[in-house]
Amino acid sequence: MNVIELTNVKKDYPLGATTVHALRGVDLAIKEGDFISIVGPSGSGKTTLLNIIGCIDHATEGMVKIHEEDVTTYSDRRLTDLRLHTIGFIFQTFNLIPVLSTRENVEFPLLLMKEGLSRKQIRERAEKLIEEVGLTEQINHKPYELSGGQRQRVAIARALVTRPTIVLADEPTANLDSETGEIILKLMKELNRIEKTTFIFSTHDADILKYANGVVKIKDGLMAHDGRSSPTAN
Repeated sequence: MNVIELTNVKKDYPLGATTVHALRGVDLAIKEGDFISIVGPSGSGKTTLLNIIGCIDHATEGMVKIHEEDVTTYSDRRLTDLRLHTIGFIFQTFNLIPVLSTRENVEFPLLLMKEGLSRKQIRERAEKLIEEVGLTEQINHKPYELSGGQRQRVAIARALVTRPTIVLADEPTANLDSETGEIILKLMKELNRIEKTTFIFSTHDADILKYANGVVKIKDGLMAHDGRSSPTAN
């Protein structure tokens, strides 16, 4: 089943007296459980494409379907609810709350959901994911007490805590050294297997493409090549 479908998606931005055509008619289908990499040079449209998929930004033209529903017709309130319950985000700058501990940062999205989970249930879910990302010993540490790789692990756990069906990661290894970045990609791949979550990540690093089971290449806002037929990574 396709969890994401984009049909002729275009995105324009005004820039003074001119218009920037960030996306020029993208068609894309991503299946449940995929681990997809979006690649392309700076300014190619990678981040815009992720923002459209994540319902952070609106398409100027075209159709965007999430779980077979056209989200271009959704109100802002429905989009907020979709982002909270269905989509997890991992940012290259981590975006952790500096005054909160590892556990509190991971618990935070569950507190926003307000769905009647007990304090015990919230804590158990957070602690399970913190264990899965290998940070049990750092559970009470604040972000400033963690390395860059550890902070990204917290961000991954936080993205997964609401049990989203889709996780989007914009250059998740950009601020990490190559060895730590590879560890993070291996972790994301393992969580993709364990949690059955669809991962879509943007990157400019060709070395980490071996972890993807599909590669989407974008250049100047156009699909240069859809590598969904590429061999599945081991």
